[in-house]
Amino acid sequence: MFDLHGMTALVTGASGGIGSSIARKLAAQGARLAISGSNADKLRAFREELDEHTPQAPQEVDHVAIPCNLSDVEQVEKLVPAALEALGKIDILVNNAGITRDNLAMRMKDEEWDQVIKINLESTFRLMRAATKPMMKARFGRIINVTSVVGTTGNPGQMNYCAAKGGITAMSKSLAQELASRGVTVNCIAPGFIATAMTEVLPDAQKDALNAKIPMGRMGAGDDIAAAACYLASKEAGYVTGQTIHVNGGMVMI
Repeated sequence: MFDLHGMTALVTGASGGIGSSIARKLAAQGARLAISGSNADKLRAFREELDEHTPQAPQEVDHVAIPCNLSDVEQVEKLVPAALEALGKIDILVNNAGITRDNLAMRMKDEEWDQVIKINLESTFRLMRAATKPMMKARFGRIINVTSVVGTTGNPGQMNYCAAKGGITAMSKSLAQELASRGVTVNCIAPGFIATAMTEVLPDAQKDALNAKIPMGRMGAGDDIAAAACYLASKEAGYVTGQTIHVNGGMVMI
């Protein structure tokens, strides 16, 4: 079940915490990957690491790394064509990359709003638009967008981030309706609090306060998000579209 052999995937933000977990899981299930991120050196190093998570023999592995700055429209527009050229097709698109520029609304600068909307929301739109034609032609595709629980609940100091994540959810529902008849599904994964390198540096008291909000009493792991992505990417998820899977340990029950 959830065998991805013969399938290809483009994953953005692939060298980050959640993105790397998703990439490893897809590779472990047999998918060939085009991984993307803004740090070329980090991306190349992670591409080499992916060999360890791939069931084929090393000489048969052909994952590729495609650096891309998602704030640069020209680079974004070239990403899907570059992945198509490298992989031959794109069965799975995972829009995972994102940034935060937190501030209270009355203090939020225009550039803080613009950067988050451009990278988190606009680039997701552009990549989905670019992937739509080849997926429709193939009559198969899986688009998976990583959003956030705060895209549903809101969060003080994150008006820009919440707007972007909520917008991705709405875009996904619209595109899901457009593509359903062609065998292409569009879904979201909304993580709650996930343990990453950034959360590791938080004081214990702050971690305890965060965990107290979660019925399971702990933060999630990148693998929790990756497991949901693997399911949504699979052929078994062919009747699931326009949905959001909330992975938050019960913090918000929607």
